[in-house]
Amino acid sequence: MTATSAPSARLVLEGMYRAEAEYLAAGGPGNASFSTLAPFFAADVELHQADGLPYGGVWRGHAGMERFFLVMSATWDRFDMAEQTILSDSGPLVVHTHVRARSRVTGRELDFPILQTITVLSGLITEVRPFYWDTAAIAAACAPTPAND
Repeated sequence: MTATSAPSARLVLEGMYRAEAEYLAAGGPGNASFSTLAPFFAADVELHQADGLPYGGVWRGHAGMERFFLVMSATWDRFDMAEQTILSDSGPLVVHTHVRARSRVTGRELDFPILQTITVLSGLITEVRPFYWDTAAIAAACAPTPAND
C-alpha cells in the first residue's frame, strides 16, 4: 500500500469552486454555512483584494474569508462566474474568469474579467490574489449617485 499525498492544486481549486457554487446557491452568507468552503482554505489563508474595491484589503484566516463573503454579498446582488479557465496546473495557479455582476446598491450591471493567482500548499489554498481589469469602473458601479434635488 502506498501513502496518499495531498490532492493536486487543480483538484483543490476545482473542489473549492464547486463548494463556492453550492454555498452561493444556498443563499450565501446568513443562509449557508461557511463550513462548506472552510476545508479548502488553510487556517492562515490570505485573500488580497485591490484597495479601490468596496471589499478591498487583505482578508486573513477562515474568519476573514467568512467576513469577505459577507461584504461581497452586501456589494453584489449577482456575481456569476460565467466563464472560467484554469491557465496553469502548478503553483501558483492562474485562473481567468469572466464575471457578470449586478450591484446590490445601484442595480448597475457589469461584465468584466478577473485574473487570479492562487497558491495551494499541502492540499489547501494559502493565498488568493485577484487582479481586476478596471477597479474604478467596479467601484463606480457599486457607489450610489447623489440624488438630484
